[in-house]
Amino acid sequence: MSEPYEIAILVGSLRKGSFSRRLGDALVKLAPDTLTFKYVEIGDLPYYNEDLETETPPAAWTTFRDAIAPVDGVLFITPEYNRSIPAVLKNAVDVGSRPYAAGVLNGKPAAIAAQTPGTMGAFGAAHHLRQMLVALGMPTMAHPELYIAKTHELVTEDGNVTNEGTEAFLKSFVDALAVWVGKHKQS
Repeated sequence: MSEPYEIAILVGSLRKGSFSRRLGDALVKLAPDTLTFKYVEIGDLPYYNEDLETETPPAAWTTFRDAIAPVDGVLFITPEYNRSIPAVLKNAVDVGSRPYAAGVLNGKPAAIAAQTPGTMGAFGAAHHLRQMLVALGMPTMAHPELYIAKTHELVTEDGNVTNEGTEAFLKSFVDALAVWVGKHKQS
């Protein structure tokens, strides 16, 4: 067997006990052995400001970029805030896309998992994020789409899924991610 693909997980919620993090934990548990995962933290990234893009950018930017550079793909897990993604996730995309045309996110295969404790499924957040990833040339998995409503009822605090239908769907998503990354990873 060849080396598993390494996937960076960027979680758009900073809250302790985040439902997005729970969903990430569930996906990691259900993933095939052709994938490995690492969470890349985004909460301490200074807001992107081109004036800081010097020979010595902020240390948090460098740490983030160094964590993303070697991975084979990126899984974005986002809640929906006001029909869009949280500012912290938008900032991570901005930091990872710079310097212009040389950002560490540019061209990496990606997938989006959107969730909400509400009933709308976070469709708006996923599509706003998808627009940004297209601009970065990130081939973003289109199917299956993952929008989860009432996450707090479907995924426990320790990342276990509470019903078989949801578990099967999440497994199909992460299995598709393995195939997607294998098809689109940069050499």
